[in-house]
Amino acid sequence: MNLIYKRATIEDLDLLTETRIRVLRAANRLSDDADMSEVARESYHYYQEALQDGSHIAYLVFDGECPVGAGGVSFFQVMPTYHNPSGKKAYIMNMYTDPAYRRRGIALHTLDLLVQDARKQGITAISLEATQMGRPLYEKYGFVKMEDEMELPVS
Repeated sequence: MNLIYKRATIEDLDLLTETRIRVLRAANRLSDDADMSEVARESYHYYQEALQDGSHIAYLVFDGECPVGAGGVSFFQVMPTYHNPSGKKAYIMNMYTDPAYRRRGIALHTLDLLVQDARKQGITAISLEATQMGRPLYEKYGFVKMEDEMELPVS
């Protein structure tokens, strides 16, 4: 196994989009025939803008030439609070490891790269949404479950 961790660039748009769709299919238990064309199109445009303006950093993991993992972090601004006076926040997303490569530290190393990038930007508030499978990794890293956050699904 010859793992290479590469910070994604604009040249990686297709692979980033493909990986995003793979993550969403797995996380939402979607079949291969579920139409993801609009999500793919919007994800492509998101990466295109966010990689250029610095509001998103992504890593791709390769075993030689074969992509086997990915992860990303998005940066955003909210109102300053007592616990986060700068109001700068980061959201870890799109964590993925090919099933054949799981339990080898790939996700942990990718997560660490993303957290380091967030810290370099002075961010002290980092959140994520965890699947059942990913939760132990995030807890081991130090993430804690939030009790007070809520979401309103708008349809």
